[in-house]
Amino acid sequence: MTVISKWTDMTKGWCRKSGAAICLATFALSLGGCTSSLDMFGSTDKVDRSISTGTIPVKQQSDTSISDEATVRNAVTSADLNKMGDTPLPWANTATGSAGVVSVIREDNDQGHTCRAFRTTRHSYEGIAVFAGQACMTGSGDWMLTAFDKQG
Repeated sequence: MTVISKWTDMTKGWCRKSGAAICLATFALSLGGCTSSLDMFGSTDKVDRSISTGTIPVKQQSDTSISDEATVRNAVTSADLNKMGDTPLPWANTATGSAGVVSVIREDNDQGHTCRAFRTTRHSYEGIAVFAGQACMTGSGDWMLTAFDKQG
């Protein structure tokens, strides 16, 4: 019977050290995927240059106010002025939640086409406002809003 002796301290220590090194390398490489998009050293130009900035543009008319204007125009132009007299004309826009009351409608035929000047309130999420407007009939018989100006 032959006995072979080995020195196991060196092999066990080497396995422990190499196992720790492998774990550390695996951990470091897995973090590389998480940080590769940070570009910490500025090596690439990742800024989207197609977007330009500048001054703030003039406030465009919102879809809400356009929808409300169309609702007011329809109320004013479909009103029977002979039956209405001095009675206020309520309107409501279910699409925007706005509502108001047209208090004055005056029809004018002076320039060869029919126009209706009016005054209305608008109650909306922005508050209550008074508007003066005008709708005129076009040559094709459609009504077009030619003025809708916020007062005061």
